[in-house]
Amino acid sequence: MGALDGIKVLELARVPPAELPGMLLADMGADVLKIEAPDPHRPRGPEWARRAAFAFVNRNKRSMVLNLKAAEGQAILRRLAAEADVLIEGFRPGVTRRLGADYETLRAINPRLVYCSLSGFGQDGPYRDYPAHDINYLSLAGVLGLIGEPDRKPAIPLNLVADYGGASLHGALGIVLALFARERTGRGQHVDVAYLDTTVSLLAATPNMRFFFSDGLVPRRGAGFLSGGYPYYAIYETRDGKLLTIGCTEPWLWENFCRAIGRPDLARFARTPEHFVRAPTAEEEAARREVEAIIRTRDRDEWFEFLVQHDVCVGKVYDVEEMVEDPQVRHRRLVVELEHPVHGKVRQFGIAIRLSETPGAVRTAAPAPGEHTDAVLRALGFDAGAIADLRARGVVE
Repeated sequence: MGALDGIKVLELARVPPAELPGMLLADMGADVLKIEAPDPHRPRGPEWARRAAFAFVNRNKRSMVLNLKAAEGQAILRRLAAEADVLIEGFRPGVTRRLGADYETLRAINPRLVYCSLSGFGQDGPYRDYPAHDINYLSLAGVLGLIGEPDRKPAIPLNLVADYGGASLHGALGIVLALFARERTGRGQHVDVAYLDTTVSLLAATPNMRFFFSDGLVPRRGAGFLSGGYPYYAIYETRDGKLLTIGCTEPWLWENFCRAIGRPDLARFARTPEHFVRAPTAEEEAARREVEAIIRTRDRDEWFEFLVQHDVCVGKVYDVEEMVEDPQVRHRRLVVELEHPVHGKVRQFGIAIRLSETPGAVRTAAPAPGEHTDAVLRALGFDAGAIADLRARGVVE
């Protein structure tokens, strides 16, 4: 049994960050139906279909193609929403109202519906209707300006922060919270998740911000103990040209490292409270250069095996090809395989949340768009002739 068995989810998502919450729910047993728009420019053919099956954020889902610009398409969505527990949408504010799929409309049909909106700036405010992407949210949240070296442009951390760590995970949590609240109140509610809001919230949790409100200490790029400038928390090049990370932010762990490399005198450069927002001094930078020289005397993997035996926080900077072969990744089943009826073995990354009594499962690969359209319509009572008519008129695919 999955934790969310019996929960029905409708997903109107346009981009992967809005699809990830549905995947997290589907992994735990929810029945997630993707509602996709007709797209005459969508790639087609066997090779495209094979690649689509590997889409991480769409696994464990069903898919139907439904034209919500058509009145009949909107009527079908309302019938589906009447029986749904959750709807996830990733449009700009106002779009779902034009499609007859807004919260107020669907709540009138189904008061128990949990309706999650993921948008750049939320459902209100002066930026509500602005277009933006991850890099823009990071910029406005004050995050991007803190990442990287002080004398260079900020470094872009992929789209991990605002898109996935921010909106996706907060969206999934918000949905589960609203479902839990429904058990007490009997009513659904609107979950309003903004990429900007969630990014600001993530920044607030970092040590850089610890003394911002209390003491007015403003973090800067290249400053702070997590900036990479201090010797105990940095990236080092090894003899074989590879990279190694040291993350000994606790003084006793830094002492372990210093003893292991035969330099106990460097233990005095351990983290102190003033490092939270201060840039390294010239002496601290010199200590880091001394450590760099030592690390260049051995290969990456040799250092890793040596330092873990001395209780040091150390990591090998992997390429993705190395990551999927790592013994810890393998042991935790973070790479799994399933058999697809057409495409054979499909590899997927595994499930990160481990529930002891109701574990999740990767049951099916991602569907092709419209793969389940006929089955969904039949369940609503449409016969073969009616389905053919809807398809001929472009209401479904």
